[in-house]
Amino acid sequence: MTYRHAIVRTSHQDLASGAVLHSAPGFPAFPVRLASEIFQRALALRGGDQPAVLWDPCCGSGYLLTVLALLHRRQIASVLACDLAPEARHLAERNLALLSQAGLAARAADLEERAARFGKPAYDSAARAACRLAAELDAAGGDVPHAVRQADVLDPAQLQRTLGHHTPDIVITDVPYGEQTHWRGPSAAAGVTGMVEALTAVLPHDSVIAVTVRGRKVPTDRGPRPQASFKIGTRAVALFRTSERLRTSARA
Repeated sequence: MTYRHAIVRTSHQDLASGAVLHSAPGFPAFPVRLASEIFQRALALRGGDQPAVLWDPCCGSGYLLTVLALLHRRQIASVLACDLAPEARHLAERNLALLSQAGLAARAADLEERAARFGKPAYDSAARAACRLAAELDAAGGDVPHAVRQADVLDPAQLQRTLGHHTPDIVITDVPYGEQTHWRGPSAAAGVTGMVEALTAVLPHDSVIAVTVRGRKVPTDRGPRPQASFKIGTRAVALFRTSERLRTSARA
């Protein structure tokens, strides 16, 4: 399968994990071009021209959400990140803080101080990247409203409480696949199927859920059926619509 939306090969060096965006062992990054492609396919499937409220309920470091909000500010109203692990939420908070002018300015100042202290050109380069990202964010619409919350993605009741006033209409998540990340919580065995069913229970009608995994296909042998699926490189992606699930439930 080829790219349909992110068809131009663009350097995303400023978004590299561990440069401006924060990283940590055990928290993998995500291919930037593929992230953009998934978001644009999800947006097209959702339809309409209103900006999306974007949610990653297995956010890990928050890298995926932060990248998408910086790349597609004009199409994103706000972002919500959730994870069960406190160390993930802490890292996600640091990354999502970069979705503001104040956060990027603080990051640039920190990198400049590190460059002066350690004499490493890489810090100078990253500080300049933070300034470029700040200028691009400002030109595209300014700071992105964001929040980080604790939630078990397999527990609908907990998800509902976590959402509060948030009304996401696009979910994009790179689920745990047993290498650097693993499912957690009492319902961990439910995996992708349990996650999609739990999300469908709390999302507005006609929302889109995009799930990506490493491997040949997203495991959907039981439960909700995807409306579209594709594979690029080592990752498979499935896109679900909550309306499809609701119609299926009504016929059952």
